[in-house]
Amino acid sequence: MRKAWLASAVSAALLAGPVQADDGSGTYAFDSQGRHQFIMFKISHLGYSWLYGRFNEFDGQFVYDAANPENSQVSVTIDTSSVDTNHAERDKHLRSEDFLYVDEFPKATFKSKRIEVDDEGEADIVGDLTLRGVTREVTLEAEMIGHGKDPWGGYRMGFEAEAELRLKDFGIPMDLGPASDTVEIIISVEGVRQ
Repeated sequence: MRKAWLASAVSAALLAGPVQADDGSGTYAFDSQGRHQFIMFKISHLGYSWLYGRFNEFDGQFVYDAANPENSQVSVTIDTSSVDTNHAERDKHLRSEDFLYVDEFPKATFKSKRIEVDDEGEADIVGDLTLRGVTREVTLEAEMIGHGKDPWGGYRMGFEAEAELRLKDFGIPMDLGPASDTVEIIISVEGVRQ
């Protein structure tokens, strides 16, 4: 699903006349107030169907460097108790010691360590994910959706990223069977430049 990370910056540079176009570089806070952000997940249910869910409460920021995308950064903090699969009893189970153990580990965090951009402009965001008290390096496959001025006088930029996680890697003890060893994470955020 990865697409060109640098496409917008390259286009701006090629089209720039005497007045340099805004390449979007800067520090962005997640638009948590506007709710233009999602952390979703899907996991197989017994190999017969997909279970979808999301985390309703999270925040973060990213720094985008158009000239040197490898120097960009991202950090995210997730309220694990905000897990929501549209089923109250299942959500209660997900918050328990069998899964997220939110009483002991109320937050999950991701902090980038490096960004790898290939010759085609595709980006991998490599960083440390801490979930249920376990920290492991994970790779997010990222795509810039777009950036530009908004109707309220601000400047916005949006990204989408995906990763696949093994439940056992983060100490989740519940065995859901071989079809459910991994969970797919989909992150979509819109940031407002500070």
